[in-house]
Amino acid sequence: MMAALKRLMHLRGELLEEVSMARHVSWRAGGVVERFYTPVDIEDLSLFLQGLPPGEPVYFIGLGSNLLVRDGGLRGTVVHLHAALGDIHFEACDSRNGCAEQDADTHGVVYAQAGVASPKVARFAANHDLVGAEFLAGIPGTLGGALAMNAGCYGRETWEFVSLVQTIDRHGEVHARAPKEFDIAYRHVAAKPEREEWFLSAWLRLPKGDGAAAREEIKRLLAKRVASQPLALPNAGSVFRNPPGDFAARLIEGCGLKGFWIGQAQVSEKHANFIVNLGGASASDIESLIETVQQAVLDKTGVALEREVRIIGDK
Repeated sequence: MMAALKRLMHLRGELLEEVSMARHVSWRAGGVVERFYTPVDIEDLSLFLQGLPPGEPVYFIGLGSNLLVRDGGLRGTVVHLHAALGDIHFEACDSRNGCAEQDADTHGVVYAQAGVASPKVARFAANHDLVGAEFLAGIPGTLGGALAMNAGCYGRETWEFVSLVQTIDRHGEVHARAPKEFDIAYRHVAAKPEREEWFLSAWLRLPKGDGAAAREEIKRLLAKRVASQPLALPNAGSVFRNPPGDFAARLIEGCGLKGFWIGQAQVSEKHANFIVNLGGASASDIESLIETVQQAVLDKTGVALEREVRIIGDK
């Protein structure tokens, strides 16, 4: 059916069937999705969405750095943006990108599509003498994922700098949305009113400053990340949100769980808020370990840790 749809709609992207999601998530574990589409550009993506059956489940992914797909797999279609939406460029402040023209002397705008890796956005901004986006170098996913969850680290968050976003709905219609159209909080972004749309791109309004100093800060943050995080093993970044006034890693370590494992999934010995795949971990191993950690922390401290990672699919 989907192959016929591809021919009928004159789609230019790559449509695959029965694709293992372990290849497309940073945990390197998980089941199979029925269909996997990589569009060529926004126009191609729009045509693809227009041709989908109304009830077709659709999931958008970038680098899969904040995602676990259960071993039972996914019904529906995954749309892969990292290989498709990679445009990034500089713009002057303008009402069309949500930045007031009178701010042009003090600010600039980085336009980046959802498939651009967050560290690339940080480097691009610094190379154009814009400051404030250095923290994005510490976020392992794409800008699309950072927008979807208001990703942040080192005291900064993505939506602090967003002046405008572009979204697409399941009918293939593209929309320009202002930040006020979203409910934005710590690791939380929701459209208001609720609507089924996905992020295509964003315009980031950033102060002009010392680009060389920004590049040095990026180097410092990356060195800090290498020193403190288990980057040598497959992982999905921070598993749990930090509770108010505390750190998830501190609570987990306080429960004696550093190094604890189930199957081939282990609470990292380097950073307790990371779960690593020691080699051959199943999605079930990882999810069981997440649940075990949550229960242990709740029993010992009374704190209910909330997941930062998204879990989808059938067990």
